[in-house]
Amino acid sequence: MEIVSFCFSLGLTFLAVAWRSKVMAVLPGYQGPCKLVHRAADCNRKNLIAVPQDLPFNTEELFLDFNEVRTLTDSSLQHYGRMWSLSLSQNKLELIEPRTFLVSRRLSVLNLKGNCVFVNYTVTAAALRGVPTLRNLDLSGNYLTEDMATTLLQNLSTLETLSLARNVLMRLDAMTFADLVDLRELSLERNYIYEIEAGTFTAMQRLQRLNLAYNQITCIVGFSLTQLRVLNASYNSIEWFLSDESSNEFDLETLDLSSNQLFFFPLLPKRNKLRSLLLSDNRMNFYEKLSNATFMQDGTVKFIVISNNITNVTAVNIWEDITLGNVSSLNLLDMGRNEFWYLPEGFLAMMTSLSQLKLNQNCFQSIHLTELNPPGSLVELDLSQNQLKKVQVDPNSKNVLPNLRTLNVSTNRLNRLPAQLFNHMKHITTVDLSYNHLDLCPKIVQADKGEDQACTDFRNVISLKHLYLAGCGLVVTHAFTGTSLTHLDLSNNYGALILGTRPLQDVASTLQYLSLSNTGLSSNSIDIDFSRFQNLLFLDLSENSLAHLPQSLSNLQLRTLNVRSNNLQSFPLQMAQQKLGKSLHTLYLSQNPYDCCKMTWWNFLMNLRTVHIADNWLVTCNHSSNILPVMQLPENIVQSCRWKMTDTTLMYLVLILPTSLTLVVALVIVFLTFKDSILKVVKRRCRTSRSY
Repeated sequence: MEIVSFCFSLGLTFLAVAWRSKVMAVLPGYQGPCKLVHRAADCNRKNLIAVPQDLPFNTEELFLDFNEVRTLTDSSLQHYGRMWSLSLSQNKLELIEPRTFLVSRRLSVLNLKGNCVFVNYTVTAAALRGVPTLRNLDLSGNYLTEDMATTLLQNLSTLETLSLARNVLMRLDAMTFADLVDLRELSLERNYIYEIEAGTFTAMQRLQRLNLAYNQITCIVGFSLTQLRVLNASYNSIEWFLSDESSNEFDLETLDLSSNQLFFFPLLPKRNKLRSLLLSDNRMNFYEKLSNATFMQDGTVKFIVISNNITNVTAVNIWEDITLGNVSSLNLLDMGRNEFWYLPEGFLAMMTSLSQLKLNQNCFQSIHLTELNPPGSLVELDLSQNQLKKVQVDPNSKNVLPNLRTLNVSTNRLNRLPAQLFNHMKHITTVDLSYNHLDLCPKIVQADKGEDQACTDFRNVISLKHLYLAGCGLVVTHAFTGTSLTHLDLSNNYGALILGTRPLQDVASTLQYLSLSNTGLSSNSIDIDFSRFQNLLFLDLSENSLAHLPQSLSNLQLRTLNVRSNNLQSFPLQMAQQKLGKSLHTLYLSQNPYDCCKMTWWNFLMNLRTVHIADNWLVTCNHSSNILPVMQLPENIVQSCRWKMTDTTLMYLVLILPTSLTLVVALVIVFLTFKDSILKVVKRRCRTSRSY
């Protein structure tokens, strides 16, 4: 066994030496501006005006992005017959001579993004036709019209990926991509396309990904690309999306129609594999409940499509809500930022695989979860920024949304939720109720009155980890008993902690993120004790009235601390020197009235280098009623502070001592000079008669 191990190690060593020798052989004494890594040459941003001719002959990848190359001549690549990837993005390329790629028979990736190919596009087209192995071509940002694109793409039957983004294409027809029979991915985003004729994509039977985003398309009628898997038509002006009414099976998995002008839910293929349907930022609504109030007797709209002298008529009843096509495989449905105020009965029941539902920023005033019959597979539900006043569930239901993990009903008009709602959600982990006027159920129930049921109860919801209650007008009692919260946001609840931090002690051992911004905390608040929050990593105490920080913070291992907008005159130096200072990574300190002459703590933090003061350029201090930036304190202010901070006793001693010594010396000199006279006067005045 030892012999086998020895032989194996010897073999690996031999291979490593051989590989190293091979790599070194690729770079024989090269002294040029490019950086060589194995068989790749990085010549980006070198102000080159031509392809370097002194690179190793076996270079396979060449990157010349962000240079000044204007022309590729017939001899530019003659030394690099093994090259398979060439990138010339963001140059000033105007011309590629016809025989440029004659030697590069292996070239499969060509990036010409951000150049001026339009100037000599006919000559460049001839050069491209000389590359028999080209698979990936990027012509984005070259000011190409549809006629230019048609010329450049002739006979490029080997292409698999093509980008024509950021050009000036306006109208597409069957000739534009007629030769791209093997294309898999096509990007046409950020053009000016307003019309796509029938048959434009017919030749591309293998096309799987099509990007039409950021154009001027007004409708898609008779959609029939059965092989397509991803269609991105976002950021257009689409008012209607109607698929082919045939029974053909579509491979479509992702359809993005967000940021358009859709009025109606799109008519999807009857047979599809759709998993993601993105419809946000439109003008959609359901209209069946409005049909009786209108004067229209027949709500049918007919679309007439004429192609090759053949007329097809598609009729759709705009009042019929359940003309939705097959949605049974849908995982993600995003209908946010529309005009929905209700969902048709059974609408969600059809989506048996749905896991994410986004209905944010619509017009819902109430929602009945039982009536909507959401599938049990739903994991995330977003109803934020509506006008919800009521959320209802069947009182006999004991299994509401059994697999739901995330519920967002923030920014509504709710003042209560169904009793025990979250106890029915056995897997709920994240709840956002921010900016609703809610009360939390207390821990202690009064025996004579019973518990007030007009409150939201989170107690004993074991699975709950993230809870966001910003701006709810709360007064926090022991509302989190029996939970294991790791994230808790109580910001913008002024007076929420009038009892101090005691109501949070139930989750003190599990909390990692705690936001108490704008909760009315002050240095006079009772019982602000963080000593039990030993797992806390993020603490936000901003926008309060703290004149000094609680001493209990010293022994926490916080990674982020936010104390902006308080009344702090300094950051405790002792606190920075203890456990807190050793664990902190990010600190926010601005908008406090610091004293410019008491900034020793600032110098300590700046020298610590393990703490990043994220808002350091916004930190100011006060000096003689002037507010100055700490990072740019004038030298005269620093000197003035030094004088102020000097020990005045020592200063006075230094000033008085020379004067005192001078006086003593003067007195000694006077005494020695007039000693005899002084002694006679003293004797005369002190002599008295004595009796014997």
